[in-house]
Amino acid sequence: MKRKGVRRILIAALIILSFSVIVGFRKNKDESGIVTIVNVSYDPTRELFEKYNELFQAHYASEHGEDIQIIQSHGGSGSQVRSVIEGADADVVTLACEYDVSLLEKVDLLDAEWKDRLPGDSAPYTSTIVFLVRKGNEKNIKDWDDLVQKGVDVITPDPKSSGGACWNFLAAWDYADQKYNGNEDSIKSFMTKLYNNVLVLDSGARAATTTFVENGQGDVLIAWENEAIATVREYPDEYEIVSPSSSILAQPCTAVVDRIAEKDGSKEASTEYLEYLYSDEAQRIIGESGYRPYDETILNEFSDTFDLGIKLCTIDDFGGWKAVYEKFFSDGGIFDEIYGN
Repeated sequence: MKRKGVRRILIAALIILSFSVIVGFRKNKDESGIVTIVNVSYDPTRELFEKYNELFQAHYASEHGEDIQIIQSHGGSGSQVRSVIEGADADVVTLACEYDVSLLEKVDLLDAEWKDRLPGDSAPYTSTIVFLVRKGNEKNIKDWDDLVQKGVDVITPDPKSSGGACWNFLAAWDYADQKYNGNEDSIKSFMTKLYNNVLVLDSGARAATTTFVENGQGDVLIAWENEAIATVREYPDEYEIVSPSSSILAQPCTAVVDRIAEKDGSKEASTEYLEYLYSDEAQRIIGESGYRPYDETILNEFSDTFDLGIKLCTIDDFGGWKAVYEKFFSDGGIFDEIYGN
């Protein structure tokens, strides 16, 4: 079976699993009488929202005199949004990129102005893309050029199911774009070499981390900065982070899913849930969790955690997410062209 066909089967299975889990949780909502929010998120935010949910629950109880229940669902960002489109409950989404959230507009689950409701285009935290290597960096990986060398096994997730994987691809493309002065044939050749070195193309960022860290596969993981930070904290003697010469400003986005939250009677609570992510307390939890806080003052408190000097391109440099998906990640787009069908 062709690789693309295998990927699609795995993605479909993940959508079904995510759907069944979220619906199963929602069945218990009315039994307790407690206000319930379902947050459908992407892979690496598990630990962040475990901490944040405790903070918000204490805040909500103090402000309203009642408890609130928060249910989390995690998976590849693209798979997660598809599960919501297929009918899974989600009062809020906290996904890996704007494009995934915007898909909910097309099925009238989300109002068009969602991105303007909160500061920073509804991105209360950002990240970037770095390399995670094993201690000692045996292959001497320092920059994107080193990932296309023979004998270097790369781990990165699949852009067809993972928002983080899209950021990985775009960061590499931007580097090649600079290297080859915009010559698209040369850029495609560079990207083909990189993806020919990919040993495992997982469905999501956390699955890719598991492949690299727990299963011991690959020489380098192209990773969310927060995932790399968490791994080094847990295994300080086994892994290290390499910051490439250039990367991308990765902006995960949040939104209340209007139609679902209205139906569930949770829109006010869901709105407060996302707004409180911008509080000083939440912004510090964000920084402690390896994400870059939106608040610049608090971000600078974590200057010893993040490489704030790395050169970052933005999604606007590519013409925005609509243009990016049409060019790179749609069926028959450049990713399919370079990775094979």
